[in-house]
Amino acid sequence: MIVDCDSCQVRGDACGECVISVLLGAPPTVELDAPERRAIDALADAGMVPRLRLRITPVERSA
Repeated sequence: MIVDCDSCQVRGDACGECVISVLLGAPPTVELDAPERRAIDALADAGMVPRLRLRITPVERSA
């Protein structure tokens, strides 16, 4: 999974409640592999960090 903060629809509004900002300080791009995602989910399930709040802006395709 690649988390690209620059393409997040809620960047700014939700950064303070996003696990990426809490753990890494909102870098422009983060790559998370499956074990890292499971670890973040486990921490979030335990209430230790917020959930990933990433919402990708859809890319419009030209016809």
